[in-house]
Amino acid sequence: MSEQRATNITWHDGEVSREERFGALGQKGLVLWMTGLSASGKSTIACALESALVNMGKHCYRLDGDNVRHGLNKNLGFSAEDRNENIRRIGEVSKLFADAGIITLTSFISPYIADRQQAREVCEKEGLPFIEVYVDITLAEAEKRDPKGLYKKARAGEIKGFTGIDDPYEAPEKPEILLTSHEMSLDDEVKAIVAYLDENDLLGS
Repeated sequence: MSEQRATNITWHDGEVSREERFGALGQKGLVLWMTGLSASGKSTIACALESALVNMGKHCYRLDGDNVRHGLNKNLGFSAEDRNENIRRIGEVSKLFADAGIITLTSFISPYIADRQQAREVCEKEGLPFIEVYVDITLAEAEKRDPKGLYKKARAGEIKGFTGIDDPYEAPEKPEILLTSHEMSLDDEVKAIVAYLDENDLLGS
């Protein structure tokens, strides 16, 4: 689904360098990729982090799994092939946002290691930081939360191919940031991410 089909196309470089864009904003573009089971808290963390960063004077933007399926990816379902294409597109969009100098927050289940690795490579190939944030939670706790009632439907057979029930979730082996969502407060999770960015000199220009 991601093969190059267009022909007779040539990349057109602009006159503004990445360094100039970053310098004008006073920050570096990067991708914070949050992955984890449904109901792990990815979107909640992303919203709180976005607020914290904006209050620090940082330019950031949040790409949410459900939100992009209302527009950019509304033609995709949840088969393995469609999930791959979903993440491929978001990897490319995230790269563009980061290249523009935006701290890009993504919150996607993105259950397959290979798909997340593809998104990482798209960014790192262009010299853009890609930080994988594993929002870890036990399946039992995720089902207990179940804010959208999806686990209940999956257990009842109303949803097929649901991650964690009848479709696998491949946990990150070496995420840059690990958040144990069922043990940490939201405030502590946000502080942990901001601390990582600060310690790795990723918040300034």
